[in-house]
Amino acid sequence: MKLIGSNTSEVINAVKKELATINDNLPKGIEVQPYYDQATLVKAAVSTVINALLQGIILVALVLLAFMGGLRPSLVVALSIPFSVGFTFLAMKFFGISANLMSLGGIAIAIGMMVDGAVVVVENVDRMLRESSPDESRLHIVARACQAVARPILFAISIIIIVFLPLFTLQGVEGATFRPLAYTVAVAMLGSLIFALVVAPVTSLLLMKRPQKQDDKPRKDIISFLMKGYQPMVQLMVARRWIAVTVAGVVLAVGIAVAPFLGSEFVPRLNEGDLLIRATMAPSISLEKAEDTITVFERQLKKAFPEVTQVVSRIGRGEVGAHADPVNNAEIFVSLKPQEEWVSAESLDGLYAAMSKKFENFPGAKFNFTQPIAAAVDELLTGTKAELAAKLFGDDLDVLAKQAQAIEQVMRTVPGAQDVQRDQIGGTPQLRITLNRNAIARYGLNVSDVQKTLSVAVGGSEAGQVFEGIRRFDIYVRLEKKSRDEADVIRQLIIENDAGQRIPLEELANIEEVVGPRQITRENNQRFITIQTNVRERDIGSFVAEADAAIAEQVDLPPGYFLKWGGQFELQQQANKRLMIVVPITLGLVFLMLYANFNSLRNALLIMLNIPLALVGGIVGLWLSGQSLSVPASVGFIALFGIALENGLVLVSYLNELVRDGVPVAEASVRAACSRLRAVIMTAVTTALGLFPLLFASGTGSEVQRPLATVVVGGLVTATLLTLLVLPALYQWFADKPADIGASH
Repeated sequence: MKLIGSNTSEVINAVKKELATINDNLPKGIEVQPYYDQATLVKAAVSTVINALLQGIILVALVLLAFMGGLRPSLVVALSIPFSVGFTFLAMKFFGISANLMSLGGIAIAIGMMVDGAVVVVENVDRMLRESSPDESRLHIVARACQAVARPILFAISIIIIVFLPLFTLQGVEGATFRPLAYTVAVAMLGSLIFALVVAPVTSLLLMKRPQKQDDKPRKDIISFLMKGYQPMVQLMVARRWIAVTVAGVVLAVGIAVAPFLGSEFVPRLNEGDLLIRATMAPSISLEKAEDTITVFERQLKKAFPEVTQVVSRIGRGEVGAHADPVNNAEIFVSLKPQEEWVSAESLDGLYAAMSKKFENFPGAKFNFTQPIAAAVDELLTGTKAELAAKLFGDDLDVLAKQAQAIEQVMRTVPGAQDVQRDQIGGTPQLRITLNRNAIARYGLNVSDVQKTLSVAVGGSEAGQVFEGIRRFDIYVRLEKKSRDEADVIRQLIIENDAGQRIPLEELANIEEVVGPRQITRENNQRFITIQTNVRERDIGSFVAEADAAIAEQVDLPPGYFLKWGGQFELQQQANKRLMIVVPITLGLVFLMLYANFNSLRNALLIMLNIPLALVGGIVGLWLSGQSLSVPASVGFIALFGIALENGLVLVSYLNELVRDGVPVAEASVRAACSRLRAVIMTAVTTALGLFPLLFASGTGSEVQRPLATVVVGGLVTATLLTLLVLPALYQWFADKPADIGASH
């Protein structure tokens, strides 16, 4: 077993080296071969996110070249990417964070945001170089331009870093999964802040030049083209503020209408490339019969599904690992061809459904179709062997079994339920031996004498050791297997007392054959039985709601018996409960930072209006793409908070600057919006395009990153709409007096 905190790839590589040494020392014709290698999955997942990272860098660089209107400004901004990425890798090395799906995914998410600070700096430097007097030195112009935007950039990027604080509070599997992402995003944004405030001014001075004023022709680039349509629109919005309010209201109404149709789940299922099939057989089955049953299943599986390349089964599970399993449980590892070569189904869910239907009536066994890592996570964290489990708590095992059967029947009728099974708590043949203490005393024996005889006969007793070279092996003596399985032999066991009398065990105890419980499970010192299921082609949240209502209506639980949902639903609820506490606290902290920056309650409230409209875009994006609200989607919303507030902060800062200089509020709203159009559009487009590779990726691990990218890209659409059209129009209601603005600065 891999130790907690150790690196998976390093451990597997070390095992492979040792395995090669072992194979060299084995007899001829014998070789140990691995049938499941988790390093393959790790490499595939890391490869997916690295490809997305590289594609994102290329897309962002192309956008910079197209929007900056020149090679030199584009180069200054583009330099922030290698600087921030290098800064992040150094920090990962220092803090011991490995390069994995989530840590590299954090860098991929931050790619578009890394350039935001540099974009604002370079855009302001470029504007001032064009508008400044020919007598003013370039050094003074660059210094003045950088100083004007330094404070908004500092607060804007600091806010992005702060909004990721909730991810550091996550516990359990969700914390282990998403904390590396939060670390790398925060560190990458810190690197971009250092570049924007320290490196960008220097490189701007070295690379950017004052344009030659040969004529007064306007710049011809994408922003100039967009400005022709944008300027009249923003003028209309500022003059007719009710239009802006209506637009914002309609967008919010759409979000409110769509939100109830979103499903919910913990984390989208990761396609691991292999399957794990769990077989449950009769509790009384022998090892030989279990082996025969699983062998028949293996042959039928390979014959029915050409996608299967290898099948390896393990019957039972030893007591050394995390969980012991009796011989009526088997785990079948199934290796598959690449998905593009599948013929039985086009998707993983389709393959699950086909296999489940094929073996639904397989004699002597029930099957649960899952994946190796998913199965391990489900069992280790919640004790279940499926995605979802209903735990029925109560005192009486017979009542538990009866009610569990009724719940199982109801659950099978709920759409989406697959591989529904309840725990086998009974059906195990047992030989119950109840000692007769009076009879034992009458023959002059002690209870321990009888118990010791039974222990030696059935369990065995050490009688010596055998030496082979330097190795030694204990010798155990007990009845042969055939005798141990015969109740009559046990009844005739002889116990001798001090008087030399030889008394058979049946004279000293009541011996009867019964069918008893196979296992008794407890949680918080309460007995429970589990009814488990996998959920296919729908989200877990809506399934639990429908199943819970159906069970409450159709199953009448006795007093003292209650149902609790576990599995991934339980993990989802725990994560949501923590985020519901931490996210509002974080937003409150962000509001305080905005107030500290502007010294204005009105300005802070105006910028915070970005958040509801940004949420609408994320919600609609999930709905249109058919995805559910999950922990990765929640991480996307958290990232969206910071991104949505950033542009609003920069725009309001410039609005205040114009009003402070005596420009009327209406005119300042239009001028500021038009002046900041390039910066706002570029930060939105670079962030969105940086996430496009994750949005459309199809490799291993993309399932986890896609909801996050969908939320951010969708939210950027509505957040940018608010920043460019609604926010300038509403500024007049939220603006402070020029004297108050001057005092605050």
